[in-house]
Amino acid sequence: MNTFKIKNDAGLLTLALRLVIGWTYFSAFWRRTILTDKLDPDTANYIGEKFNHFLPNAIGIKPLIQYMVENPDVLWWNMVLFTIIEGIVGLFIMIGLFTRLSSIGVFGLAMGILLGSGWIGTTCLDEWQIGVLGIATGFVLFLTGSGKYSLDYYFITNQFAFTKRKWFSWLGSGILPIKEAVFPKVILTGSLFILGITLMTNQIFHGGLWGTLHNKSIKPKLEITNGMIKNDTLSFDVYRTEGVDVYGSWTIAIELFNEANQCVLSYNQEDLTHLTNENISNYYIAKIKPGKHSLVIPLGGKAKLIFKNDALTKLPLGNYTLKITDISGLYWEHNIVKH
Repeated sequence: MNTFKIKNDAGLLTLALRLVIGWTYFSAFWRRTILTDKLDPDTANYIGEKFNHFLPNAIGIKPLIQYMVENPDVLWWNMVLFTIIEGIVGLFIMIGLFTRLSSIGVFGLAMGILLGSGWIGTTCLDEWQIGVLGIATGFVLFLTGSGKYSLDYYFITNQFAFTKRKWFSWLGSGILPIKEAVFPKVILTGSLFILGITLMTNQIFHGGLWGTLHNKSIKPKLEITNGMIKNDTLSFDVYRTEGVDVYGSWTIAIELFNEANQCVLSYNQEDLTHLTNENISNYYIAKIKPGKHSLVIPLGGKAKLIFKNDALTKLPLGNYTLKITDISGLYWEHNIVKH
């Protein structure tokens, strides 16, 4: 039978933690559905595009993210499901209903945040901190369950029949059915595991243990691949893998140079604002598109760019260098061989 000791009850001591972590997850549901519609794929606030921002440097779950951003319908259903789960988990944690089951939800959601977006954060490593603290909190709440001021407590003290079942001790609250001799080992093992994840991801994402500190959210970085010159067409893939996630990289020039470093083809800032769907074939939900003053490349955006120009047919065979210039002055180059 489950019992509670009100004085020094561990579940009661974690009340503030329960309320705060519960709100952080429930508020995600609240923001996306009540305060504004972030589940509409046709709006600028669509949560799916934010999810696309995670892709370039995610670890562990990167193939899953890529599959979803390549399939908008699958992505939308997952964003809806993800939002509903966050809402339920957050609410249940706050009211203390099936606390241990909900804490597993906190642990899982936080792990997804950590692995997917732990590398994002322009100043304080925001997403990484949210992820590791969520994982630790989920673990602690699983151990303690809820104490007084929870529905689990209400059900137990009023002796509802289902609270006497062993499964409720694992999914709700009360005394965990773990032998006293084993319990400290469970805590130590779980704590060291979480510390290991914390240190590992801190090093992978930010170089926080040794080597050079780095932050992939400061400067934009473009990767250029699959460059080709065929007849009158220049084509290549461009993929933005780093930089601030809340605004795009602004491309102001795309140029082609020959081996003598002479510019043989150039598209300036004005030219890039007039590109059409014939010039841009996007791979993911975060779309590269012409802006008012430049070509805008969002974080995680990847597309094949296609330029048709008669001057390309007159170019001799040989090596060429493609150069893409950002408004910040940064530029990226890619070698292309015309056969």
